[in-house]
Amino acid sequence: MPPLELPLGLGTSGLDDPAECRDTVTAALEAGYRHVDTAQMYDNEVAVGEGIAAADVDRDDVTVATKVHPDNLAPEAVRETARESLDRLGLDRVDLLYVHWPTGAYDPDATLPAFDALRDEGVTDHVGVSNFTPALLREADRILDAPIAAHQVECHPRFQQPALRELAAEFDHRLVGYSPLARGDLFGDDAFVEIAERHDRPPAVLALGWALARDVTPIPKATGDHVAENLRAVNVEISEAALDAVDALERGERRLDPDDTAWNR
Repeated sequence: MPPLELPLGLGTSGLDDPAECRDTVTAALEAGYRHVDTAQMYDNEVAVGEGIAAADVDRDDVTVATKVHPDNLAPEAVRETARESLDRLGLDRVDLLYVHWPTGAYDPDATLPAFDALRDEGVTDHVGVSNFTPALLREADRILDAPIAAHQVECHPRFQQPALRELAAEFDHRLVGYSPLARGDLFGDDAFVEIAERHDRPPAVLALGWALARDVTPIPKATGDHVAENLRAVNVEISEAALDAVDALERGERRLDPDDTAWNR
């Protein structure tokens, strides 16, 4: 299996309107995106699949990722619902299948071998995890036969995840950052906006460019003109001075912090 390519991607959490979701995915792929992220929890896999099918882009050039709902992490449910995700997406496989949250029915010794089996059966090319703590990540790495291809977590200039970035380098997997614009809060963040203005970069481009420069794959959600604007971060140079200024920002709080997460136990 070739290494997983994970360029800047389109996040689809919150794209609840089927027509808007479908059209956004199609527009993103035709603008140059080659990575689309969805989940059973988002209830939009059908629209994502329709958007992929409608785009004038070769399917094999697109990394498609989805995630198994926490309630579906018992072994038989993993196997059944992963195939249901393929049916909704209209695909014969996904490139990347994640454990969405290590909560609910998650039992590492039972759940993770089911992901190995799906990889062996060709349902997914790669296995990933999401919202794991360092301890849970090490445990998953020990149990899985498949290498962990990606770990998806909240990551942005005000929540930079240094420990998980170091572990990604240690384990040689991609750290994928959701909410890379801090759910839009960066646009009203005076200190961050000042850095962007001082270095003549739009705030979104600076945030996404910072992530890419720090070996994080951002997956911003966007619609309309923001889809193409976010993609600019791939080709716009961000100076070391600007990156260092972002690195030095005071750490903030998570934007997504449910009570039952692993880090709140």
